[in-house]
Amino acid sequence: MTERNFLFVSLDGLIGDIAWRVQNAGNNIKYAITEDEFSQDVADGIVPKADDWEADLGWADIVIFDDGFGLGTHAERLREEGIPVVGGTELTDRLEEARGFGHDTMADLGLNVIDSVIFDDIDDGIEYVRDHPNPYVIKPCGEAQNFNQLLYVGQAEDGADVIQMLQRYRDAWNQTVEEFQLQRCKEGIEISVCAFFDGQEFVTPINYTFEHKRLFPDDLGPMTGEMGTSMFWDGPNRLFYETIAPFEALLREEGYVGPFDINCIVNESGIFPLEVTPRFGYPQILIQEAAMETRIDEFLYELATDTQPELDVHDGYQVGFRMCVPPFPADDVEWFEEHSRDLVVRFRGDGIPDGIHLEDIKHTDGEYRVAGETGEVLVVTGKGRTMRLAQEQAYSRAEEVILPNKFYRSDIGDRWFEDIEQLVSWGYLRET
Repeated sequence: MTERNFLFVSLDGLIGDIAWRVQNAGNNIKYAITEDEFSQDVADGIVPKADDWEADLGWADIVIFDDGFGLGTHAERLREEGIPVVGGTELTDRLEEARGFGHDTMADLGLNVIDSVIFDDIDDGIEYVRDHPNPYVIKPCGEAQNFNQLLYVGQAEDGADVIQMLQRYRDAWNQTVEEFQLQRCKEGIEISVCAFFDGQEFVTPINYTFEHKRLFPDDLGPMTGEMGTSMFWDGPNRLFYETIAPFEALLREEGYVGPFDINCIVNESGIFPLEVTPRFGYPQILIQEAAMETRIDEFLYELATDTQPELDVHDGYQVGFRMCVPPFPADDVEWFEEHSRDLVVRFRGDGIPDGIHLEDIKHTDGEYRVAGETGEVLVVTGKGRTMRLAQEQAYSRAEEVILPNKFYRSDIGDRWFEDIEQLVSWGYLRET
């Protein structure tokens, strides 16, 4: 085994679990959290931290950026200097942050995008819905899309609920929502298609992901960004060829290295891409790592050094879900400080059990404690030859965690049994 120096750079402390696992594989780690002041203690006592990541570039054998939102510019610069990097570029960051640009790029590449309009004035959006009554999805652009509660999926045929939500955004979030997208609602099954890109081509197998974004079981309650995911790996099929495959030449020209994901709606009529995510997904990458039989440190290094990485994965199905504490999904730092910060996280038995992945957690004074300010504490994963076995393993592992006020969705993977039958009948999962 080759010991290497891995430098992880994060805006908000998202990739601590992967850094920890790379360290456990026998590598040296430095982990910098650069932006969010409330996340500075995430992974304290778990992996070594870096105060000035640029000062550590001479030490690093590889640099891993865990997000977009400006990190792509740094990754592009370092890549040009000959440093192995997992990360995006200025252009790939724009694909996600500027939804209009991402939408137009997908259309230019021949993807079957859904009608949408970009607005920089909330009143203009309200007037548009009044003039064109329909159910719409409200999607903030730029950094405002990090506020998960601002994503809204309309239900009323006349768009009245969308107008009401836009009026609330105007009154309470006008300084935050500088630009937003109104996208026509489309009925069907939501699925994400993700593959790792090594700077030249996509690495197989392809990851197919079913996200559960709402807070409560049966897809009730507010949007959270992500409560849990079921997934499997397979070869290229129609879903791959009509979503991420057309981006291969663009990503090669950009020198992009990392996971590349497109979320889409699928129905009997076709595949309708929604948005591009050219970065690690959370908790997606943690669930993906749990299925990897190739060591994550070796895979990331080979991905960044263009050495035709091989990716071996579990031949079956995976389930993962977030274990949270209040006030998640609300953004209430004062409430979090009073009720959830520094809660002790205990595990039955010795050490952190298999299948438990770390999010906003730290190790101090001999104990694991809740860190950060989001309330997203752990991700629990399971895998099996069937989806039912993967569910059973994941939910049995959740019982190994002792954490006051913990909560998680109890139905991750249930939707799979109906969705897979439809996808097979429509012909989307056959290899081509």
